[in-house]
Amino acid sequence: MTRDLTIKLHNTATRKKEDFTPIDADNVQMYVCGPTVYDRAHLGNARPVIVFDVLYRLLRHVYGTDHVTYVRNFTDVDDKINARAATSGRSIGEITAETTQWYLDDMAAVGALEPDHMPRATQYIPQMVAMIRGLIDEGYAYEAEGHVLFRVRKYAEYGALSGRSVDDMIAGARVEVAPYKEDPMDFVLWKPSDEGTPGWPSPWGQGRPGWHIECSAMAHDLLGAQFDIHGGGIDLQFPHHENEIAQSKCAGHGFANYWLHNEMLQVEGKKMSKSLGNFFTVRDLLDQGVQGEVIRFVMLSTHYRKPMDWTEKKREEAEKTLRKWYLQAAEAEAAPPSAELVALLADDLNTHGALTECHRLSNANDTAGLRGAMTLLGLMGDLIPEWAAVQALDLSDIEAFLSDARATAMETKDFAEVDRIKTALTSVGIEVQMSKDGVKLTPPPGFDRSQLEGVL
Repeated sequence: MTRDLTIKLHNTATRKKEDFTPIDADNVQMYVCGPTVYDRAHLGNARPVIVFDVLYRLLRHVYGTDHVTYVRNFTDVDDKINARAATSGRSIGEITAETTQWYLDDMAAVGALEPDHMPRATQYIPQMVAMIRGLIDEGYAYEAEGHVLFRVRKYAEYGALSGRSVDDMIAGARVEVAPYKEDPMDFVLWKPSDEGTPGWPSPWGQGRPGWHIECSAMAHDLLGAQFDIHGGGIDLQFPHHENEIAQSKCAGHGFANYWLHNEMLQVEGKKMSKSLGNFFTVRDLLDQGVQGEVIRFVMLSTHYRKPMDWTEKKREEAEKTLRKWYLQAAEAEAAPPSAELVALLADDLNTHGALTECHRLSNANDTAGLRGAMTLLGLMGDLIPEWAAVQALDLSDIEAFLSDARATAMETKDFAEVDRIKTALTSVGIEVQMSKDGVKLTPPPGFDRSQLEGVL
């Protein structure tokens, strides 16, 4: 632990970088909005997971693994899920169980640790009902035609997180206009369910919660009235996080002290969309042979508060770099991550700078330091990834092949093939030693085994 280290985080709520001071250094708490589980996670969904996984790892490094509580929820009650069930003929429970496991598998593939708590919205309906009832009692919410709605104008600070006024939001935002609303900006806390829609009993009839109340209720139940960090994608800043703050504070909770938001993802400089044909899921990439560590590396190469552009060139460069680093670090005993690397991460998660530090360690052939750095960044576990470990066999394969070619040449007196292989190897810096005992190849420090492609 290095609790004397000051972590600086850009707080969306104050629009400035601040020193991070936890409420309780023995129990640092973080809540991150998770997925609505109705389909595969697309590549953009992976960005907040990776960003906040790095923050989770940093907090554990600074405060101790047993002194950080990370919560990331699953929204398993939603109209998109209902629609998927209706069109597929499958039960909602079957769909959400399957898609939840898909999500966990895909996020594990990109190196994300599982949070300490992963609550499902359907497990917290009583807490949501209780919070809604309290808001009604205090005059912050009202019942109308089986719905319960939050009175936005009753909360004077509404819009502070996103920096918008209520009137501007009405003029420029897509708000649901409904006859039962007192004000167009009022948002739903509870809505009625028909026979074909999931529902739970409540004082307002059979129904289900609105999206925003879920996180407020789950965060309060698991982390208490006030906690340290709330995170998510910038697309959640409004209205989701704005609404969370309003309903939680009006319920008498302090809620989060620091708000962090990651920027959005593009593909080859364009917004990812099905209409452009550049929309793909994490699983699509994994099935195409793009490794999870490569996806993570590309994500980390851009600061989380800047738009992230996924390109084929970045993918290729990431794979080449990782192959080199894994080769270097394969036999090393991991050293503690360097003070320089930790300081970079502590400066508002400067992951681009952290990767630059890894390049420095690689160039210096500091294999122990490199392994320690990659471990903290989530790019490496106890073992070299299988896809990279396979590459380690290439050199011995070539040694055996060259030895057989040499034996054949000794009989035929034709050394053309042997000379070709030797020339190819020496051209990439590999020392070739041949004796009666066999062939020995010695690569230079930091050699990238991808350079051996085509030698045979």
